Amino acid sequence: MEEQEIIAGLRSRDRATTEYLYEKYSRALFAVISRIISDQTIAEEVFHDSFIKITRKIDLYDESKGRLYTWMANICRNKAIDKLRSKEISQTTKTNTIDDFVFGLESQSETKDHVDGIGVRELMDQLNTDQKFIIEYIYFQGYTHSEISEEFDIPLGTVKSRVRAALQVLKKNSSRI
Repeated sequence: MEEQEIIAGLRSRDRATTEYLYEKYSRALFAVISRIISDQTIAEEVFHDSFIKITRKIDLYDESKGRLYTWMANICRNKAIDKLRSKEISQTTKTNTIDDFVFGLESQSETKDHVDGIGVRELMDQLNTDQKFIIEYIYFQGYTHSEISEEFDIPLGTVKSRVRAALQVLKKNSSRI
């Protein structure tokens, strides 16, 4: 099928055209999503949502602005980015502790025997309890200053002050290790 035939078939809601579109473009569009989202299940969900949007919003496609594939790839890319930024994804990444993070890196990079050699644990031990808490949540669990403030009922100014103080301690002590 030529691009014009595909567009016309999609606009007339022709089932055979939709199936052809899926057969011809699904792998390439899924690859666009997979480059952004590494989790296979989530990437499949995003692809499904994207494909439905493509078929339902075909009337919004403007041929003068680019090729059909580019338009579809942009939809997939934007859906994937939106999913990464969603609260659902950000909450799942916040469930790991600093040990999960460190041990995950060890297994991926085969540096299990050398992790303590970089001194991360020793540096973290130099922080007081409040500073250690803030650094762990911001740098290792992905929270923002505002999220910590809201979730743990700590004034935003206090969160920022603890981050600054912790970074000063870390910077001062990093040259010693």
